[in-house]
Amino acid sequence: MPAPQLADAAPGQRAWAQACDEFDEWDKPGPPFRVYGDTYYVGTCGITALLVTSRKGHVLIDSGTEKGAEIVLANIRSLGFDPRDVKALLMSHEHFDHVGGMARLQAATGAPVFASPEAAAVLRTGLPGGSDPQAASGHPAFPPVSGPIHDVAFEMPMLASRRFQPIITPGHTPGATSWTWPSCEGTTCKQIVYADSLSAISADGYRFSDHPAYLAGFRRGIARIAAAPCDIVLAPHPSAADMRGRLLGHRAISNPAGCREYAARVGSTLDKRLADETTGG
Repeated sequence: MPAPQLADAAPGQRAWAQACDEFDEWDKPGPPFRVYGDTYYVGTCGITALLVTSRKGHVLIDSGTEKGAEIVLANIRSLGFDPRDVKALLMSHEHFDHVGGMARLQAATGAPVFASPEAAAVLRTGLPGGSDPQAASGHPAFPPVSGPIHDVAFEMPMLASRRFQPIITPGHTPGATSWTWPSCEGTTCKQIVYADSLSAISADGYRFSDHPAYLAGFRRGIARIAAAPCDIVLAPHPSAADMRGRLLGHRAISNPAGCREYAARVGSTLDKRLADETTGG
């Protein structure tokens, strides 16, 4: 069966850019829009959530906060999709602003979560992991996930008629995972990369330089993003990938160098953080 003809995505993209500011509130509703092909933005103005659709079921990536999950579900419905047709829940990293509503999404969809073991442990408790650089930052607890959680290293079946490839990218959190998948319009396909935050942020007193093994994993994750085939790069915080500027036409939405540029930015931020730790800054 041929793929359906897709409507022009530009009006929906402009509507989001007009409704949302560059660095916006996490729970501020924003209109959903098609990013490319069968990949849709269904998150809030400040937190990304993505829906990848197919006739065989959909994949939803990230939930936003507990409150934000209700906006995600409303956005899915407003696009004409049924949350009960979501067959898998993926996630970026295990902080309350991105997975705080995962239990709510699982209850609404009945879908299993796919996560790294480190992230799964946090999802099961709703509490920050002890080895998280932000563990002592006072993050609030969120409702724990009680349903199925599958390990991304061993249990990644075909989802939404395609292969979702996890890219292990610890650093911002121990269990952070980036994702890549193809999305097509007719016979033209683009590789989308949902690159995790990869920002060197921590609670007061934490030093990345005191954790050499963790730091080495951080750098390997950045290198994996730089090397990934990549036409469109997205991020858990829209501003991290300049999504609003791209939607407004300031830069192209599709950019084969986007992942390399993203990796260079977060790598430079990590280098600055390490230099500050050396000088006591």
